Amino acid sequence: MTQELLQNIATEIQLFNTLEQKENFLIILGALTARLISLKKASEVLNLEPEAFLQILDLMGIEFSYLTEDDIAAERTW
Repeated sequence: MTQELLQNIATEIQLFNTLEQKENFLIILGALTARLISLKKASEVLNLEPEAFLQILDLMGIEFSYLTEDDIAAERTW
């Protein structure tokens, strides 16, 4: 992803004030969904409480779960 594309996407995010905060959010969001960092660490980097970060993800329609795909499948058949 080019820096220009990242900046264009980041400017559309209305949750944060500065472009740097918006870019950090996108990077952290990617790392979180790739399971490279924990929700706690993502929240810490963004200076948010984990519950507040989960609420933001929910409001944005981004599904996040601590469960693996196998866990989710097992839970559905429980």
